[in-house]
Parts: sequence; structure tokens; C-alpha cells
Amino acid sequence: MSSSYKIRLHDTLSREEKELIPIEPGTVKIYVCGPTVYDYTHIGHGRTYVVYDSLKRYLNQRGYNVIHVMNITDIDDKIIRRANEEGRSWKEIADEYTKDYLEALNLLGIKIDHHPRVTAHIGEIIEFVQVLIEKGYAYVAPSGSVYFEVDRYDDYGRLSGRLEKELWNQEVEFLNEKKKPYDFALWKAAKPGEPYWESPWGRGRPGWHIECSVMSSRYLGGTFDIHGGGTDLIFPHHENERAQSESFFGKRPWVSIWMHVGLVMVGSDKMSKSLGNIIPLKEALKKWGPGVIRLWYLHVHYRKPINFSDESLEQIEKLYNKVITAHDLLLKLSKEARDLHYLKDSDLLLAKKLVEAINEFHNALGEDFNTPRALAVVSDILSLTFKELQYNPKYMLVSLALKALRAFNQVFGLFEEREIASESEALLNDVMKILLDVRKELRKQGMYALADTIRSELLKIGIQLMDRGLETTWIRAKGAKT
Repeated sequence: MSSSYKIRLHDTLSREEKELIPIEPGTVKIYVCGPTVYDYTHIGHGRTYVVYDSLKRYLNQRGYNVIHVMNITDIDDKIIRRANEEGRSWKEIADEYTKDYLEALNLLGIKIDHHPRVTAHIGEIIEFVQVLIEKGYAYVAPSGSVYFEVDRYDDYGRLSGRLEKELWNQEVEFLNEKKKPYDFALWKAAKPGEPYWESPWGRGRPGWHIECSVMSSRYLGGTFDIHGGGTDLIFPHHENERAQSESFFGKRPWVSIWMHVGLVMVGSDKMSKSLGNIIPLKEALKKWGPGVIRLWYLHVHYRKPINFSDESLEQIEKLYNKVITAHDLLLKLSKEARDLHYLKDSDLLLAKKLVEAINEFHNALGEDFNTPRALAVVSDILSLTFKELQYNPKYMLVSLALKALRAFNQVFGLFEEREIASESEALLNDVMKILLDVRKELRKQGMYALADTIRSELLKIGIQLMDRGLETTWIRAKGAKT
């Protein structure tokens, strides 16, 4: 696919769709705020990870090189608090839940290009803070903490739409040493018993927001294409990141597109550890499987919230199984189909429908990564496959449909292509042809009970027969062991 194809994404800052025009032609640089590793990764986190992974897949499909960076926050108030509660070291806590997070990503088939950890970048963070002090955007408090002076940055609040300063109170426990209650910490002076690093302002550790400004710019440059995360990060995290980064680099905009993913909800509440309504991601993956979970995340537009329920996942599982069945059927037909050197008018009309469907699939994803609209197109292709193609396996038609499902799977990442060893496949096809010919003769002679017995026995070993008149096609049923 040509990288010249227009792709538009909703930009949170401008509140409108913007065409993605990479700063470096041909390469799209994406930074996504990753986990603070103080507890198990839950199904709410997974949606953000899958959306950006699928966007990366689509951009790759369109011919772009994509650099996808997602941080790991391995030092934070929540990590320290958890360590104190359990009588363990903060590093042990961070390592345990980092391992859980990385295992969940692996199960989902997600590959991040780089995973910077905060504690590996303390030197760069100190240098970044020092520059902000020297430029007059930050000040050192008597305690040794360093704060960003919000009033020095004239565009604060536009990303989140929070323009009233009295609503900006941040880090209330430090109010007595801030110039204004809405100033935020870049560096936190160490409290007794807390982990610390030496700095020009005394012992301490990074504030939350400064970490992402430093790591994103280190690996993607002073300006880059897409900055992402969940909608719950718009304020204060991304608002603060934008303020300190544009102040540091003296460039606006710092990033071309701010892209945010809707939350996973349980009833009217967001899924969160503080509310105690989380479902660990690895448990959900064990129950439903990665393909079903990925499809569930993507069946709703990424900017909208999605409500968790077993019922919704059950419906998606049915659709997932239908996709798998259609893919396997088309794969089999593609190996059996022949070009008969002539296509009827009805065949040409069907080919036109398939070409239009493929184009619409890409149009949908090009317009603010509209995965539900793309999924509707795929549903149409599934319908054509089961109603038309399995009974009319012309090579060109089968090839178009298989191409469409493969393009869909490249983006959605539901399953690995399952190619069977050629010798085994050839043998199975020969055996099935003999069986179907015998069964066809039985039905001609009115011996339907025996024909039905053959159907039932084959289904037990994972072969599903589909009759249309006297003609029969077959596919591997889900879980087939043949």
C-alpha cells in the first residue's frame, strides 16, 4: 500500500480530525503512556495497548515505517505505597508487575519497539529539569522539590479544556511550598525511608509528568507525530507534559496529533484499581483468548467508552469463530479453485462487490481509524463467503475475499495464518473427495440416514459438511484435530 494514502485522526488539542503528515516523510513516530507497575495489568489497560498496536499495524500496511515507544513507570508514589504495605522493596514490586505487563502484551501479540523505564533515565530527567529552571519555567522550593510555574506558560489548559485556574489544584500535599496551587512537581524531594537519587537540588526522585517528556523526546525527537494514552490521562498528565515540553524545546506544537482512547467501563464506573472493579487482563485472556479480546476492544470506536460484560464478549466470540471459519474455508478453496477462463456476469458483479468492500475497509480505517465501520465491511465479506463463494469457488473471487480477510487480520491481529503441511493437506483433500462422492451417490439413491451418519461422524472429528442440493463443501470446524 502506498504511504501517500490520506489518513486522518482526531486531534484532542484542536478537537478536529487532522491529516497525518509525518514530520519525517515515510516514518510515523508514536509515543504511548504505558503502565505504572504497582499492580496487575487489567482489561481496561489492554484496550489502549491493542488500539495503538492495531493503528501501528495499519500504518505498516499503508507503507509507513512506525516507531512505537511506550514507557514503564517503575518509580512512583503508588509503587512506594504498595511496597510499604507489603513490606517489600519498591524495586521488587516494580519488577513483579512489569513482568505481568510484558507477559500480557506477549499473549495479545503486541510488539513495542522500545520500552524505556523511568529509573534508567534519571540523569536525562535531571538535565531536563535544570534547563526548565534556567529558562525561568521552574523554581526550586526550600525542601529541594522543583515545580513547574504554570503561569509562565501561556497556553495551559487548552488540551483538556480546563481553563479556570481555580480548578487546577495539583499535588495538594505540597501546597505550602508552591507559588500557586496549580504548579506541579518536576522533582520531588525525598521523604524519610523513600528511594532517592542525588540531584543539584538534593536527594529526590522524578515527578510523574516529567518522565514522559524526557523519554519520548529522547527516542522520538523534540517533535513527533502522535502522542497517545487513555482519556483519563488528558488532565493533568498530558496537559503538564505539553506545557513543560513546549517550554523546554521552544516549539509549538510539540506533537502533531494528541490521540486518546476511551475507557473500559463497568456499569457507569470506569474500570480502575481504586474502585476495586478490575478484571486482570491475563485472566480475561485465559477465558476468552487473545483473538476474542482484541476483536472486543476494536468493535467499538477507539474514542468511545466500552462497557464490559460477559454477554458482549460472548457475542464477539461468535463473530470471531465466524471469521476463523470463513478464513479456513477460503484458504481451502483457494487451493482447490480453478480458473475456468470465463466468468459469468454474476461472477463479475460479485468481484466488483468484493473490490468495493476492500476499498471501503481502507476508507474506514483512514477516517479516524474507524474499526467498527471496517468490521461491518468484513461482516459483508463473511456473508458473501458463506452464501456465494463456497458454492461458486472461482479462483479470482476466492482470491479477492481471502485478500480482504488477510488485510483485516493484519490490522486486527486476531489469529496467525494456519497453513497445513502440503502433503497432509493433499491427502486429506483426496480422502474427503472420495467420501463426498460416495455420500452424494447415497443421497441420489435416497439413503439419507446413512448420508447423515457420515456427516455426524465427520463432525465429531472436526469436519463440517455443508450441503446445497446434491453438492457439498467441507471445512474444518473450530478445534479440528485432523
